Amino acid sequence: MARFKYEGRDAHAKKSGVITAANKREAAMKLKSQGIRVTDLTEQAETVLTKEIHIGKPIKRTQFIMFLRQFSTLLRAGVTIVESIRILSMQVESKPFQKILVSIGDDLRGGGSLSESLTKHPKAFEPLVINMVKAGELSGSVDDSLDRLAEHYEKAHRTKQKVISAMSYPIVVGIVAIGVVIFLLSFVVPMFVDLFESIGGELPWLTQFVLKASDFLLAYWYLFVLLVAGLIVGFLLLRSNKEGKFLLDSFLLRIPIFGDLLKKSALATLTRTLSSLFTSSVPILQALSMTEKIVENEVIARVVAQSRLSLERGGSLTDPMAKHWAFPPLIPHMIAIGEQTGSLDAMLAKVADFYEKEVEAATDRLKALIEPIMIILLAGLVGTIVLSILLPMFTIFTEIDSM
Repeated sequence: MARFKYEGRDAHAKKSGVITAANKREAAMKLKSQGIRVTDLTEQAETVLTKEIHIGKPIKRTQFIMFLRQFSTLLRAGVTIVESIRILSMQVESKPFQKILVSIGDDLRGGGSLSESLTKHPKAFEPLVINMVKAGELSGSVDDSLDRLAEHYEKAHRTKQKVISAMSYPIVVGIVAIGVVIFLLSFVVPMFVDLFESIGGELPWLTQFVLKASDFLLAYWYLFVLLVAGLIVGFLLLRSNKEGKFLLDSFLLRIPIFGDLLKKSALATLTRTLSSLFTSSVPILQALSMTEKIVENEVIARVVAQSRLSLERGGSLTDPMAKHWAFPPLIPHMIAIGEQTGSLDAMLAKVADFYEKEVEAATDRLKALIEPIMIILLAGLVGTIVLSILLPMFTIFTEIDSM
């Protein structure tokens, strides 16, 4: 929301101050509703103190899906696009997205089209959204395009959340396990050192190993901090350029169990995106170019780029896919059938449904398998350290009983 400095008067005296509003017109209307007749109204420039700072996308995925659904519903009810945008701008919770919708409303009132207005805000609206809206404008069915977009993003979001849920559980438990081990080695084990020294004699090998591990951790703890920091920085550097991202994605896709899950998720996104674009009559080369940018996995994206180049040169769409290790035979076969029957969008939708169900089933199996394994691993680590402390105690008790 913008800030406006105003001067004016009401029925009793002169008034001045600052009011926030989406635009100058709305600010004037607010003041009028308060009984203030405006004589001067100027927008204040943003400063470091007044500027709103936002990180990441201007709206969450779930809120964006809700926006698409509401937008479609308003259009189906006969509300104009301009009025729909105005209504939605007053309802959204995200202030950055609210500013974007106000700007779009101003463009529409100035005679611009919806798709042209969306193009000015690439952080909020992906090429997929812009092109499907443009196709809807040409066919006179923007509401249908918005519905398809909402369904597309709902399914993609559900699949992504499934993968994140399956991957996050072992990571969280692993971090907890490492934290518990570090705590025991740093604070608990050192408390028994003096006791073990007073016992004398040779300690069990397990106790010796744990004591040495504790000494090493206390003496060189900074090495572990540097190692963790190096891994994080290295990961971010790999993700920051295409070649590094390609190497990282190739490695992740080849990891047993998890790699198969990530591959199915990427293929579901690929086929769902292409199906949505083809349904909206977006030209195939343009659809492939957009999909290449939308698919987050660089390995899959490069195969899509190769397929696009193959088509441009008069070759086959499916040849690069059929020759690549990341693509199972199902995808090129279904695409070939879709091309022959003229139902490529429907075939891709079926493939997307298949892989989305595969991801859902795989994540359920993975969680059921990983949960007991991680519990056993955590119990084993803690139990080993506790046992290393108790073994010398058993020796003491044995000696006392023998006396």
